[in-house]
Amino acid sequence: MSAEKHRIVIRRVGGHGGAHHGGGWKIAYADFMTAMMAFFLVMWLLSNATPRQREGIAEHFRMPLKVAINGGEKSSTSVSVIPGGGMDPSTRADGEVQRADAEEDADAERLASMKEKLDKLIESSPVFKQFRSQILIDITTEGLRLQIVDSENRPMFDLASARLVPHMRAILRELAPALDELPNKITLSGHTDAIVYSRGDKSYGNWELSADRANASRRELVIGGMAENKVLRVVGLADSMHLDRSDPRNPINRRISIILLNHRTQQQIEHENSGGGSVGASLGAKPKPPSSPPLLPADGVKLTSQESTASKQP
Repeated sequence: MSAEKHRIVIRRVGGHGGAHHGGGWKIAYADFMTAMMAFFLVMWLLSNATPRQREGIAEHFRMPLKVAINGGEKSSTSVSVIPGGGMDPSTRADGEVQRADAEEDADAERLASMKEKLDKLIESSPVFKQFRSQILIDITTEGLRLQIVDSENRPMFDLASARLVPHMRAILRELAPALDELPNKITLSGHTDAIVYSRGDKSYGNWELSADRANASRRELVIGGMAENKVLRVVGLADSMHLDRSDPRNPINRRISIILLNHRTQQQIEHENSGGGSVGASLGAKPKPPSSPPLLPADGVKLTSQESTASKQP
C-alpha cells in the first residue's frame, strides 16, 4: 500500500517548449499551394483562350446545376429564351454550328498570325522602316485593318490629286505579296480631312477624291502582285470618319484603310450585295400571266365540240 502511494510519475515534454502541435499545418500549407497552382493554371488557360471559347466557359458556369444534370435547358428553370425551355435551334445535332465556330476561330488565328508577320515585316524591311509612324495595324470586328496615314511633311498623294508619290507606291507594292497569301478578300477605303476641296466646280469634291485615291491604291497593289479578284470593295468616305476627332483638319485623317476581311464579314458583304437570296429571286423571276377563266355558255346555249375545246385553252 505504501509503495502505491509513493509511485513516481514522470511526464516528458517535447522540445522547443511544445510550441508545435503535430504536422497538421503542413497539410494545410500543401492544400493552399495546390489551390494557388490550380488558380494560376486556370488564369493561364483563360489568357490563351479565344473570346468565343471564353464566352462558352462563362455560359457553362451560368447554367444551373439542375439544368446541366437533366441534359440541357428543358425545364421552367431554364435560362433559354424559348418559353418553357427546349432545344436551342441554333445548335443542331448535325454539328453545323460547331463547324462554323471552328472555322471562325481558325480564321481569327490566321489573321492574328498575319498581323504578327506584318509587324515583323515593317520592323525589318528597309522600305517600311522609315515610314513606320505612318502605318497602323490593328484587329477590328471586320478583320485585320492596315491604315497608311498622311503626314504633314510626307504626304501619300500629290496635293489635291489621286496621283501617288513614289514612297507610297513602294509601300503598297511591298504589301501586295503579304496580303495575297491568305484567301481572305480585302476592302479599300479612302479618307480625307475636313478641308473642303473643289476644282472650281461642284462636280468633284472630297467624295470623288477619296474614292479615286482608294482605287489608285488598288491598282498599285495589283501591280505589286496581289490578285485582282481579291478586292471585294473600293469606297471613298471623304471626311465622314476622322482618325483624330479632336482636329478634323489633322493630316493623319487623310489615309487609306485596307481591311483583310474575316470570313463572317466577307460572307455578309457578299450575301447582302449579290443577286441571290429571296429578294433577288423575287426580282428575277418572271411573273406568270394569269390564266383566263373558261368561257361559260349562256343559258340555253349548247357549245359545239370546237367551241368547247377552245374554251379550255388560256
